[in-house]
Amino acid sequence: MKMDRGVAAGLGVVVLWASAFPAIQVAAPDLGVVGLSVVRLAVAAAGLLVAAVFTRVRLPRLPDLGWIIVAGFFGMTAYQLLLNESELQVPAGTASMIVAAAPLVSVAVARLLFRERITRATMIGSAVALSGVAIVCLSRAGVSVPAAVWIAVAAMVVQGIYHPLQRPLLRRYSGLEVATYTMVAGTAMTLPLLPSGWSELSGATAGGWLAAIYLGLLPSALGFVLWGVAVGRLPVAVSTSLLYLVPPVAVVIAWIWLGEVPLFTELTGGLVVLLGVVVISQGQRLLDRLRASQRKETQARVRLPR
Repeated sequence: MKMDRGVAAGLGVVVLWASAFPAIQVAAPDLGVVGLSVVRLAVAAAGLLVAAVFTRVRLPRLPDLGWIIVAGFFGMTAYQLLLNESELQVPAGTASMIVAAAPLVSVAVARLLFRERITRATMIGSAVALSGVAIVCLSRAGVSVPAAVWIAVAAMVVQGIYHPLQRPLLRRYSGLEVATYTMVAGTAMTLPLLPSGWSELSGATAGGWLAAIYLGLLPSALGFVLWGVAVGRLPVAVSTSLLYLVPPVAVVIAWIWLGEVPLFTELTGGLVVLLGVVVISQGQRLLDRLRASQRKETQARVRLPR
């Protein structure tokens, strides 16, 4: 049975993005938080710029630079620095489960910026997912939560802010174009930090460099290219639902690669997070279908002869 190219691309994205969490565990202690952020973003930006030549990516309009800079800061610069810092102490599988709750933040930001309606399913799903995040955060911490876990939560927050910030840009540009713009902007904003991380970067081993280059070329650059293929060939509901596979795949890869064995409570919390995100997603899909149906009814009434 031949697999659809869109599904194949989407599954490739799942594996690549899931593998990023254990790869950070390898590279961050070696290159340092700043060094890894700079190398990963720079390699990803270079890869996307090469792809841009072959795909004829357009230059962004001047009025859109503000959105690009803000999106690049949250989605690339801040996210990379926070996630790298957190994974110095937080296991890769745990970090992936926390980051999986980013849609909660996206819903809140979309409500504040774009006045999007919050459905009952969204409120219920948010409550469920937040309880899952709490379970994951407390799994290895007992009563108190270590600072590194809060940093992982901060990484989840900035990633959640990034997603809705893309919306005004995606109305005028393709997904690959937006990824290229924000990756280049994020790299530019991270470069001034390079002197503070130069000592660790200059003394990094070959293994650390290979892990960093892998993160830039595959999960970041190729991952965004494949994601563009998946989104372009699959219904939104199908492409986004594939991302629910990232945390469990990350746990498996971290177990095989790093020998990380997740706690039962972590797995339980991760499943609760995914359940909450699924509830939110399904509620949004039902709302979109209702709106589409209402638009068709309105158009049909307009066409009726009078």
